[in-house]
Amino acid sequence: QVQLVESGGGLVQAGGSLRLSCAASGRTVSSYAMGWFRQAPGKEREFVAAISYRGFSTYYADSVKGRFTISRDNAKNTVLLQMNSLKPEDTALYYCARSNRGGVTGALGDYAYWGQGTQVTVSS
Repeated sequence: QVQLVESGGGLVQAGGSLRLSCAASGRTVSSYAMGWFRQAPGKEREFVAAISYRGFSTYYADSVKGRFTISRDNAKNTVLLQMNSLKPEDTALYYCARSNRGGVTGALGDYAYWGQGTQVTVSS
């Protein structure tokens, strides 16, 4: 089993920044791509960003490209999401997830393990 625990969410004004962290324990995640997803109230869960198992490739949703940066430290079993220039529409519950693949993917069905989420609220 893999346990994923997100942290770093909070309330921030539009234009501000937050850094989300995902700590993995249990079975290793270093052989798999990792991703961040988000879900706003009344909406479906959507892809935000993904990083390949060695961190050489990244993939972003168009809505966050240029503002968010995903990174990972396999030695620490940690995945980060740096979020800059935040907008009210970024408000959501953010989830960390482990893929079943080594390469990047934005498909929700490719992810087998999920954290409980951390809330991000951006005020206008």
